[in-house]
Amino acid sequence: MNKDFPAVKQLEAELSRVKSRREFRKVIVSTVSSLIVVAAAAVLLSTLFMPVLRVTGTSMAPTLMNDQLVVCRKTGNFERGDIVAFYYNNKILLKRVIGVSGDYIDIDENGNVYVNEKQLDEPYLTEKAMGECDIELPYQVPDERIFVMGDNRSTSIDSRSSAVGCISEEAVVGKVSLRIWPLKEIGFFS
Repeated sequence: MNKDFPAVKQLEAELSRVKSRREFRKVIVSTVSSLIVVAAAAVLLSTLFMPVLRVTGTSMAPTLMNDQLVVCRKTGNFERGDIVAFYYNNKILLKRVIGVSGDYIDIDENGNVYVNEKQLDEPYLTEKAMGECDIELPYQVPDERIFVMGDNRSTSIDSRSSAVGCISEEAVVGKVSLRIWPLKEIGFFS
């Protein structure tokens, strides 16, 4: 009669195996659920508050180089010298704020930029150039718009061109605040 029923130790071993299997499944489900929530939160955060962008092109050289990654901060306060990301022709461009609403912008033949008749101190430039400029100077920045230029003035297409013009504040994705790639150049922009 003992041959038909399993021993107590066999029953305990089987119960322990089933219990550990259930606990393992719970841990897996909990871990996967947590990872999904964290990933969703990260995507939401980066989309709504701090977009991560990849630099393409050389219009912001030497400040920003091709294939670098930067983080933008959503803000509506723009000051001269800030680097902003904005939508233009279904692309996101990165340029430096030169003037805000009401400012008068003038550029001489040597590429010196004047804002409200004061020459701009631009230590981030390696060379000055007039670049592609077909607007009438001096130029007054319209209300709720910003005047932007790339740091690589000879190649940048920016507010100096009537094709781009001044950027509406609604088109701005955010202010570039942090470089995160390459790691050796990680740092904040002031």
